[in-house]
Amino acid sequence: MTQAIDPTQTAATFTALKCKECGAEYEPKALHVCEYCFGPLEVAYDYSALSRLVTRQSIEAGPKSIWRYRPLLPVATNNPIDVGTGFTPLVKANRLARRLGIKNLYIKNDAVNMPTLSFKDRVVSVALTRARELGFTTVSCASTGNLANSTAAIAAHAGLDCCVFIPSDLEAGKVLGTLIYGPTVIAVHGNYDQVNRLCSEVANTHGWGFVNINLRPYYSEGSKTLGYEVAEQLGWQLPDHIVAPLASGSLFTKIYKGFQEFVKLGLVEDKTVRFSGAQAEGCSPIAQAFREERDFITPVKPNTIAKSIAIGNPADGVYALDIARKTNGNIESVNDQEVVEGIKLLAETEGIFTETAGGTTIATLKKLVEAGKIDSEETTVVYITGNGLKTQEAVQGYIGEPLTIEPKLDSFERALERSRTLDRLEWQQVLV
Repeated sequence: MTQAIDPTQTAATFTALKCKECGAEYEPKALHVCEYCFGPLEVAYDYSALSRLVTRQSIEAGPKSIWRYRPLLPVATNNPIDVGTGFTPLVKANRLARRLGIKNLYIKNDAVNMPTLSFKDRVVSVALTRARELGFTTVSCASTGNLANSTAAIAAHAGLDCCVFIPSDLEAGKVLGTLIYGPTVIAVHGNYDQVNRLCSEVANTHGWGFVNINLRPYYSEGSKTLGYEVAEQLGWQLPDHIVAPLASGSLFTKIYKGFQEFVKLGLVEDKTVRFSGAQAEGCSPIAQAFREERDFITPVKPNTIAKSIAIGNPADGVYALDIARKTNGNIESVNDQEVVEGIKLLAETEGIFTETAGGTTIATLKKLVEAGKIDSEETTVVYITGNGLKTQEAVQGYIGEPLTIEPKLDSFERALERSRTLDRLEWQQVLV
């Protein structure tokens, strides 16, 4: 039996790390795998204490960041690393809804999250706060880009040394968005799964705090805040349906956990929320398992422009499958052309420029609506997890070019007429 943290000595409300498979408990240290069954470890909380601490009023009185939910997160300090992460807009997407033929559609827009424009800022804020509590001075990660950005930025803010590992073929915006903060960046010839395996060896050898390896139980809890915020922003009620991207599957499972915790604490009324997941066809092991009605994941080699969700061997894939099935949701995949069209569709209708993960999610939303798998009356929330400025290469060549003119009125008029003619031709093609 582990020794629980004494709430009278700290501000902690978590008690242990608990194996998701066999239930074995461990002290809340830098551990992530059960030594008995090799199952993943999760943070266990004292929900009795939380029910006395957390109310709607206490949350609303907190900062406009993820730390308004501090008692529900796995840190002991009342002074976490707060760089304004979280409480991003929940946008009523009326124009996109009309285009798709549904009514109650919302976009949870983490493309404007602080400080690095992706949902990864949430998980890193929690992981590095816990890393500091555990005495780490060097932090690291294996990343497809967004996590490297977040780890480097928040480590810089916190004064922690940082070394991050990325595949060598990442988009230029994501590489630049990491280097600017001054970490050591290691670009590995290989895909994310190969990078992750290397990082497991480095973590064991150097004793660093890897946010998505030995700190993973704490890191993953940051994603719960995407569930909390949606429930709060909908007026303390749950949506009917959510659509989210699937990479490792962790985000999916933690949004579900966030909703369940709010129900358990009496903050929202219970209801079944349908969970649907989105993958790119070039890396869709969870969608393939869902289609084939399997309860196991067959790893694949990624080959897609949606690099931020290109994890061929997803650690939480089986748990994502279970959630989709038991909530009567779906897991779909879309091809790279549909990903680009999804990016364009969201930008043209709602003025939100998302990266390829978001394009995958919007394209999947469209596919589900067309297949009759989303009811037009459902309150549906779509999670947009990253900013399009990071993956500009994905849409280059698909969005046209500026109309270049001479500084004369007649030159402008000719260009304007050409533009209108092209628009009419495009609409004729759509109608056909």
